[in-house]
Amino acid sequence: MTILALAAGVAGAQKLPATIELGASLPMPQLELADATRDDDAAMTLASAATARGLVVIFTSNTCPFVVGNGPKSEGWEGRYRDLTAFAKRCNVGIVYVNSNEAKRSEGESMEAMRQRAKKYKYQAPYLFDEGHKLADAFGARTTPHVFLFDATQTLVYLGAIDDNVDSAKMVKKAWLKDALTAMSGNQAIKVPQTKNLGCSIKRVQ
Repeated sequence: MTILALAAGVAGAQKLPATIELGASLPMPQLELADATRDDDAAMTLASAATARGLVVIFTSNTCPFVVGNGPKSEGWEGRYRDLTAFAKRCNVGIVYVNSNEAKRSEGESMEAMRQRAKKYKYQAPYLFDEGHKLADAFGARTTPHVFLFDATQTLVYLGAIDDNVDSAKMVKKAWLKDALTAMSGNQAIKVPQTKNLGCSIKRVQ
């Protein structure tokens, strides 16, 4: 699969912070991040986005083909964001999307570009501007997308990919994030708590 082969070559170009592991606490819960879905770009924190049942944090992008698609070759995952947001809300779990592509702010990853994309695709959850990729570094987030699910105690219980098919929602056989949300909301063990994240590297300033 061409788009997946692309991902293999984008990691490892620079020394990156270690990715947090299962059982870790929510990093930087009080860091204020501007929300591109708000007309006034009002700041919020992960702590304020979390509900009593938990929080999903998805690092994302305006330009990565794993997110936005690659023409007829791949849908990308962004088209599933609204459904994921609605699903998380039905599970009474908060959800946010985070853009940490600091090195590409002038290439489609600016706050204005985020604002326009959030309006065009009718984001139903906060889309947060991670200035200086501080949050991505605290998480050790690697790719867009990269998913982190925290439970009611703000403990990491799932990380990795959204599902097993970036190319087509109809071809998904394993909906890992939804399965984790379902299990967590039902106070059940998550059968697959970690999967391999696939995507473009987060564009950090070196």
